[in-house]
Amino acid sequence: MVLLDYKFTLIMMVIISIFAHKRTKTKRIPIGDGWWGAGEKPQSEDEKVFPFQVQTSDEEIQDLYDRIDRTRYTEPLEDTGFQYGFNSTYLKKVVSHWRHQFNWKKQIAILNKYPQFKTNIEGLDVHFIHVRPPHREGQRVLPLMLVHGWPGSVYEFYRILPLLTNSLDSLAFEVICPSIPGYGFSEAPHKQGFDTLAAARVFHKLMERLGFSDYYLQGGDWGAIITTNMAQMKPECVKGLHLNMLTNNMRGFGVLFSILIGRYLPWLVGFTREDVRRLFGSVGFMEKNIYEIIRETGYLHIQGTKPDSAGCGVNDSPVGLAAYILEKFSTWTDFNNRDLEDGGLERKFTLDDLLTNIMIYWTTGSIVSSMRFYKENLKTNIDNRLDNHTGVYVPTGLAAFPNEVRHVPQSWARDRFRNIYSYSYMPRGGHFAAFEEPQLLADDLLQFVKKVEKL
Repeated sequence: MVLLDYKFTLIMMVIISIFAHKRTKTKRIPIGDGWWGAGEKPQSEDEKVFPFQVQTSDEEIQDLYDRIDRTRYTEPLEDTGFQYGFNSTYLKKVVSHWRHQFNWKKQIAILNKYPQFKTNIEGLDVHFIHVRPPHREGQRVLPLMLVHGWPGSVYEFYRILPLLTNSLDSLAFEVICPSIPGYGFSEAPHKQGFDTLAAARVFHKLMERLGFSDYYLQGGDWGAIITTNMAQMKPECVKGLHLNMLTNNMRGFGVLFSILIGRYLPWLVGFTREDVRRLFGSVGFMEKNIYEIIRETGYLHIQGTKPDSAGCGVNDSPVGLAAYILEKFSTWTDFNNRDLEDGGLERKFTLDDLLTNIMIYWTTGSIVSSMRFYKENLKTNIDNRLDNHTGVYVPTGLAAFPNEVRHVPQSWARDRFRNIYSYSYMPRGGHFAAFEEPQLLADDLLQFVKKVEKL
């Protein structure tokens, strides 16, 4: 009876929230201004752009080794994969590789192969990668910003960067990849309130400082929301927006109607057969889109409420940090990975690549500030945020990867994105598209930009 009451309550909450949806009314978000540095805002700001390189020391590496050697493990339950989180048997293998095979200095050389810079915006030293393509006669070059999410970093883009900048196609990109403030090599905000809207404004200022008046944007995870906010904030600067994580408000009578009958009469609500397969699967809508999401969002509730409490533990223990982050690279790549003792991590990634991302968090001590980003975005009713009532009118390309955490059909996406140029059902891949399937993402981005440019 308790279980039935629980299910009924969940269903009623969904239905109530659907009918409580407010239609999009505004066409632009005010850009505003902000100051996130320590202390008071000075009379003038230093707008200098200066080179940056990742560095390390023998002392830093030795401290890491000492902490790893003192790790206390807990044995996993029998016959479990990743259902309880990161399986500690496999964790020992990952940590052994980290301690004895992984070469951080070698990975630093890889990180530094692309030009990196910092510049101070709104009181924060903002880190970014800036890669220009080699000159090729007759090739058009367009500026493009790529924005990462959590628990990723700019390193997610190292596989896709050469595909975008060193292309033999008639089109190539000059790519700018900033680190979100509070992530990796970008300074963390010193004041409360730094959310996706603030990040969007900072990144517009970055592009303006670099001399760009119009540009393309691409993002996933938080990057998808930040770049969407950028398009809502200054649409005249955004030539096109390409996303690999689709967002929409699951509200309104149209959405409710499509959930109720879409499985049986998909054509009536604008669903394709692929939409039906991805939305309902063999288990039904509630299991796939409500209960499954609840099972995978415990981290969100922690980080959206008390990030500093959990953060102090993973900021102090490198092995705890690795388990906390890498579990997401397992599950968000494919939910079926939870049934595997190794979490399927090495199916799409190498341990060196995964540990490089971990080391960016560890060496910069940025895990707590990255977790706070959830608190800043979720501390008030998200339905009341202006961006949730603002349409996106710039040309938009949407790449729907089959193992993304949630599927958003094109018919739903149109409620927010009013100028969809392309919507692609990607053949494989999950949440970390640029890291998992760089060629697929690069190809889809290229075909979208060509449509916008009429090439």
